[in-house]
Amino acid sequence: MNTVDYLRISLIDRCNFRCQYCMPEEAELNYILQQERLTDEELVILIKEVFIPVGFTRFRLTGGEPLLRPGVVDLVSKIAALPQTQDLSMTTNGFLLAGMAQQLHDAGLRRVNISLDSLNAETFDAIIGNRGRSQWGKVWDGIQVAYKVGFDPLKLNVVVIPGVNDSEVLELAALTIDKQWHVRFIEFMPIGNDRLFNEQGWISSEQLRTQISNKYGLTTAFVSGNGPADVFKIPDAQGTLGFISQMSECFCDRCNRMRLSADGWLRPCLLNESNQIDLKTALRSGVELDKLRSLVSDLLALKPEINYKARVSGTTGAYNRTMSQIGG
Repeated sequence: MNTVDYLRISLIDRCNFRCQYCMPEEAELNYILQQERLTDEELVILIKEVFIPVGFTRFRLTGGEPLLRPGVVDLVSKIAALPQTQDLSMTTNGFLLAGMAQQLHDAGLRRVNISLDSLNAETFDAIIGNRGRSQWGKVWDGIQVAYKVGFDPLKLNVVVIPGVNDSEVLELAALTIDKQWHVRFIEFMPIGNDRLFNEQGWISSEQLRTQISNKYGLTTAFVSGNGPADVFKIPDAQGTLGFISQMSECFCDRCNRMRLSADGWLRPCLLNESNQIDLKTALRSGVELDKLRSLVSDLLALKPEINYKARVSGTTGAYNRTMSQIGG
């Protein structure tokens, strides 16, 4: 069992995209109100006084789309300034990144993961649910600016959906040859759009690796980060290829993370809502910080058992939120 020292923090449950694999067009989402979200002050208190003391030192800011949160640059600065923060990163769809990348880097953010599910503007817009002017160009600009600013490693996340973008796997993999970009292929999973998953199915990481290896060859590699990806590279490429195999390979025994939702629920597992703590209500009710630390420590102690049950049963429990609401 890995040391659990990595916290994914959802800053907001809203997103300016409506990706097929995250929140399908027909879904009705009940967004939380602003007053229901943890404030910047509450987040910093929890990180500084609760999470860091029990062993968390690495943090990733997620959403929804985290760049939609007002004052996100100031919040990044406050978290990065904590002396115990060893790593601070962000996952974003990249749409607003071009105009914010330098500010975020100056504030202390050093790593970003950007969703890029297609290099074809029409396919990209279909995936994100866009019916107006193409949004692909703004995301591509965000990637270019982030690379120029110096985010390192810069990772591009690709959810592979059969019949939608699987024909682009080789082209996406080739992005790593001439630039120090790190493309991560993620197996499509049934969170947010069971209908599409049941209709389209999914492609395993092994199949993708075989396809890429047959074209370019692959060797094992390494890239810094906190995730479960198996990392390879095309020989002599500047960047790497990561494969996240949550459908085909159980990696619960390697899990080193917990997740904090935008409204303050701490959960030990992406798909498990049966073991979670409402830290926001406790904090606002005046529960002492040492008691909150004890609650988090108790949940940490349960995580090996939760992971074991997941490995044995092949499932992690019931879940009612979409990926955008969980924070990935």
